[in-house]
Formats: sequence, C-alpha cells, structure tokens
Amino acid sequence: RLFKLLTAKRSKKAMERSNHMDRDAVTSAKRIVIKIGSSSLTGSAGSQLDAASVEKIVSVIAALKARGAEVALVSSGAIAAGLAPLKLTTRPKDLPTQQAAASVGQGLLIARYNEAFSSHSILSSQVLLTTEDIVRRSHYQNAHQTLAKLLSLGVVPIINENDTVGTQEIRFGDNDRLAALVALLIGADLLVLVSDIDALYDAPPTQAGASAIHEVVAMADIESIALGGAGSAGVGSGGMVTKVEAARISTSAGIPMLLTSLAQSAEALSGSKVGTFFHSQGGRTTSRLLWLAHASTPQGRLVLDDGAVTAIRERGVSLLPAGVTSVSGEFISGDTVELVSQSGEVIARGLVAFDSTEIPQMLGRSTKELAASLGAEYERELVHRDDLVLL
Repeated sequence: RLFKLLTAKRSKKAMERSNHMDRDAVTSAKRIVIKIGSSSLTGSAGSQLDAASVEKIVSVIAALKARGAEVALVSSGAIAAGLAPLKLTTRPKDLPTQQAAASVGQGLLIARYNEAFSSHSILSSQVLLTTEDIVRRSHYQNAHQTLAKLLSLGVVPIINENDTVGTQEIRFGDNDRLAALVALLIGADLLVLVSDIDALYDAPPTQAGASAIHEVVAMADIESIALGGAGSAGVGSGGMVTKVEAARISTSAGIPMLLTSLAQSAEALSGSKVGTFFHSQGGRTTSRLLWLAHASTPQGRLVLDDGAVTAIRERGVSLLPAGVTSVSGEFISGDTVELVSQSGEVIARGLVAFDSTEIPQMLGRSTKELAASLGAEYERELVHRDDLVLL
C-alpha cells in the first residue's frame, strides 16, 4: 500500500512537471499576439463596451510587458460597440449597416483602450487592416515594417479588420484568422485567443459529460470533434471552427497557440494548465512563404502531370512548362496560383512567372524548345522553387 502511495505521488509529480514543460512556450514567449472576441468585451448583443473587460485584458498585457514581452492586440468589438449608440439590438447582417456600426464603434473601442493603457503608462496605437494588406506583397511588407517598428518602440498595436471600408469580397470574415496571420506577419512566439469559452471541449460545453481538452499535440487528434459556431452572445462572427482554423495556421508555421477565457487569461499566461494549448506542428518558415501559404489569394490553377507532382513534392524543384497539362483562371505574372495534381488535389501554391494568356502555348514543352520558337525570355521556370510552398 505504501509502495502504491509513493508511486502515485511520483506519477503525479511527473505529470505536473510534464504539464509545466508543455506550457514553457507560453511563459518564455517574447513576442505575443493576443486576440479578444466581441462577446468578451461587450457581453450580450446590444450592450455597451464593458469597461471592466477592457481593463482586464489591458492589465494582462501590462503584466506581459512587465516581464519583457512585446504584445500586439487583435481586438474585435468595433461593430458590437456601435450597436447600442445606433439603437440596434442585434448584429446587422447587411454589410452597409455593419460598416456604419463599425464606424461608430471603432472610435469608442480605441478611446476605451487608450484610457486603460494610459493608466499603466503604456502607449497604444490603432492599426486597421484589410485582406489587401496581407495578400499583396508590397502591402504585406509595409504592414510588417509598421508593426515591427511599433513593437520595438514599446507600443501596443491594437489591430482590427477595417470593417468600415472592407467589401464582402476582401474581408477576412473573422478576427481569429486575422490574428493568426498577424502572428505570422510579425514572427510571434505565441498566439493567444481570448474567448467566451474557456477551452476546446470534446463535445458542446453545455452537454452533460463534456470535458475540456487542455492540450492538442497534433491537429489530427481533434478532427472528430464537433465544433460550434458563433457564441450565444450573438455579436461575434467566428466560433470554435475559426479558432481551430487559426490554430491550424499558426501551429503549422511553428507558432503555438493558447485558447482561454478572459477570466482565466492571466492564469493561463502564467503557465497554469487552463485553457487549451496547441503545440506547434512544424519549424519556422520564412515570412514570405507563410504569406504565400496562408494569406495569398490564388488567381488561377496549373494542373501538373504525375512526374511534376513527384518532383515538386520529393525533390523541391521549380515547376517547368513541360510538367503542366492545363491552366485555368485569369492572372498576370507575379500572381499566386495553385499547383494541382491530375486528381484535383492542391499540392502547392506559387508565384507564377507568366500571364495566363501566355501559358497555353507553353504546355508540355521544354524550356529549350520554347526559347527556340518563342524567344530567350521563355527559357525559364513557370514557378521558381523559391516562390513555391507545399500545402
């Protein structure tokens, strides 16, 4: 009996050490992106911004900065904050009214943040992004440089999607994905999603017997879990589906993710085993390839023969015209295209070196043959390996 008791104690201590090690990436992170959802800031639909909630997340960020971390905050809440002043009781479904609410609410949101950060002697700033700022390479570089400079100056950038001017076609759709892309953009060590749900559960949290999943080692481990939509407050646009997608984006780029509630955020960021910790799935990739994989919008498709698929997947070579059987879409040189197998599987994305109108005459032909018949400028790759990322 004594042996069993001692063994149990040793096992418990070993588990505690293991749990602590699992969260080392949380406590050691030097550059952190925190995203907080609308419902965590405003409560039920139609309510005002909750000053206590804003002060809570700001105090958490102040503690992180006190330990030497740089923090960028991706904050929802502009549309939700604009509902009450406009006498709206639910989040509008049409884009013009959403934009009007965002226009009213964004100022209220930033004013509240500035006031809260000032009480900690921290300077904050407003950064509004659209998809164009992430998708277009020149915009992406400018956004990266601006955010990097703000962080180096000790400023906390408060980032939101530019709902006021965004069109349906160019919107991110939810700030969970935006937060993941910002984490890639600035090379963060940790992504934190603060939600009205305290963790990922193996069943709907309201269901009897549902258990929190505190650790996700591999994304494949949670594929069978039924994921819910937007929260009951009715003011957000995401849900658990978008949070898991954010985890998939960040962890595949070597950035772990922590999912927690506002109430438990300080505890979670101190390394305690609350919330859900998603382990990073891969090594760090250059920001350019991260942008290509997760933030670019494909303008067309190149269908590859089996030999080209094997060569790109296994040998990491450039894509030559000889390995392409067909082309679809309208694009120009420098646009993003998908590289697709004969069965329709998307195997990679890349920046194409020719316009879509030029490629049909090149299909299946060697570069030497193309140079002889069309000119020396055609003796090059369709997609160079440095401009290509496997999916």
